[in-house]
Amino acid sequence: NTVVVVADGMGSGVKASILSTLTSKSISTMMAQSLSIEDCVSTIAATLPVCSVRQVAYSTFTIMRLSMDTNEAEIIQYDNPQVILLRDGKITEMPKTVMQIDNKTIYSSKIKLQENDIFIAMSDGAIHAGVGMTLNFGWDRDSIAEFAEMVYDVGFTAKTLSTVILDECNKLYGYEPGDDTTICVTRIRKREPMNLMIGPPADPDDVNRMMSLFFSKEGKHIVCGGTTSQLAADFLGKSIQTSLEYLDPEIPPIAKISGVDLVTEGVITINRVLSYAQNYLEDNEKYTEWNYKKDGASLISRLLFEEATDINFFVGRAVNPAHQNPNLPINFSIKMRLVDELAQCLKKMGKRIKVSYF
Repeated sequence: NTVVVVADGMGSGVKASILSTLTSKSISTMMAQSLSIEDCVSTIAATLPVCSVRQVAYSTFTIMRLSMDTNEAEIIQYDNPQVILLRDGKITEMPKTVMQIDNKTIYSSKIKLQENDIFIAMSDGAIHAGVGMTLNFGWDRDSIAEFAEMVYDVGFTAKTLSTVILDECNKLYGYEPGDDTTICVTRIRKREPMNLMIGPPADPDDVNRMMSLFFSKEGKHIVCGGTTSQLAADFLGKSIQTSLEYLDPEIPPIAKISGVDLVTEGVITINRVLSYAQNYLEDNEKYTEWNYKKDGASLISRLLFEEATDINFFVGRAVNPAHQNPNLPINFSIKMRLVDELAQCLKKMGKRIKVSYF
């Protein structure tokens, strides 16, 4: 099971943060131990401190428990805006059961999962966006659902879709949010393998073994680096079609080899991909760059961040003579560090990573 909890603490500042953190951590732990929703809510109601002003003690919450064994989603909602389901790109209403637990009205839904289902959970800061400013009554749930439906075909990952919706909320607030706003997007998708090779092997006798293992892997294949590209072309018995078109003045042009999905330069390109990956894990503001541009770093970023779920790195340990120039800020240890840091970033994104050295 995967358990996702969105909690919004009453009030603001430190108190709200404590209430929401306590709620989400407690519910996640209890749901992971298969406790009933009745026990979870009763425990939360008894645990949260009472507000001295309002005389109520709660944090609103949305719980999504996704079971890959039964392909079923169980969604429990209390006082947050109702979860939006996009199925086949269309808004789909979920059947709801109403429960009363400790005088609280809880909505419960159970549905069978389908590939590419998208669930959007949110705090009420989202539906309050624009109140009295750009919109009279705020950006209501139906409008948010229509917005998500409109951008569905772009194929955003859950992370990027949540960023796009948050950016729209921020814009409606005039970039001065009147309420803390949380968007949580969950997308059901099949696993998608991806393979990236950079650098020739330390021992020239290992070239055929490295290439055979790389090209035998299921999924798309990305080759980075001039020498590595030539070795791949020789192995496949194909020629390299080079380009002199600099789509980004700082990123070397891509090339083409029949049988390879993407061919790029090595260290400079991967360094840019790493910077995009680090930003992706923070506020993801740079998604507008890599999500649309067509230079090598942007293309790799889309493949690794958006498409891939399982990524195999094939890393050659050969020392590139060009990198030994003291005037270049590149050396062998830097290349290894770039790959290692990129792999760690991708793990934090939830990707399954395997790194093989040659």
